[in-house]
Amino acid sequence: MIEVTDLQKSFEEIKAIDHITARIEEGHVFGLVGTNGAGKSTFLRLLCGVLRADAGQVLVDGEPVYNRPAVKGKLFYISDDMFFFKTGTPRDMAKLYATYYPAFDRERFARLLGRFGLDMGRKVNTFSKGMKKQLAVICGICAGTKYLLCDETFDGLDPVMRQAVKALFARDLDDMKLSLHKVQCVVKNQAALEHMKKNLEVVTVDQRGMLYTFTVRGTREQVVEYMELLNPVFYELLPLSLEEIFISETEVNGYDIKSLIL
Repeated sequence: MIEVTDLQKSFEEIKAIDHITARIEEGHVFGLVGTNGAGKSTFLRLLCGVLRADAGQVLVDGEPVYNRPAVKGKLFYISDDMFFFKTGTPRDMAKLYATYYPAFDRERFARLLGRFGLDMGRKVNTFSKGMKKQLAVICGICAGTKYLLCDETFDGLDPVMRQAVKALFARDLDDMKLSLHKVQCVVKNQAALEHMKKNLEVVTVDQRGMLYTFTVRGTREQVVEYMELLNPVFYELLPLSLEEIFISETEVNGYDIKSLIL
């Protein structure tokens, strides 16, 4: 668990972090949403111990992170502008990270480089911005750390590579998807609709004519069993994308996502 208490950080007259308190539980995805210059990158650098706070504290599994190599080894920070050796290759970066992160998976690293078409022996300074971003993500995923901090992860990637990188993260997030389901249905009457809202843990609801789309929390077996008992005119379970999971969770926490994207 990562705990942040009354965190503060200023750069001369600019107050980047102003009395932030947060608690990030294990097994969760924690997202930072904010405008440019809001302090998101500064917050991440404080979390991983790159920067020292002016006041307050950051604890990782109960221990201070700043200037503590053993604690910092539990986190990998994929920064917006990742550092690479000036004349280094991906092979050199793997060798470096394997020194700091004992669980670094060099076989998986080589395998993922091949899938993304990145040359293990090519100098990184000849890579495009998007290729460097792909390499940074692969390094982070293969580091084997308990916590992975991502800053502008998809910036600079073309649409195809963006989906490929999302797929890498998605393979580590299947447990999240298993607890959320999208149900499309046509119910017989209003009473059936209200019964559904009452007996399922409904996260979001969308209506288009007679068709209702629910995002519900629970196991797939529980949802299917209930829908069979309800016996609606029509129903089907559909897969949820990571974006839909993110939107569902943020709407629950009071963010009016639709007003931002429409």
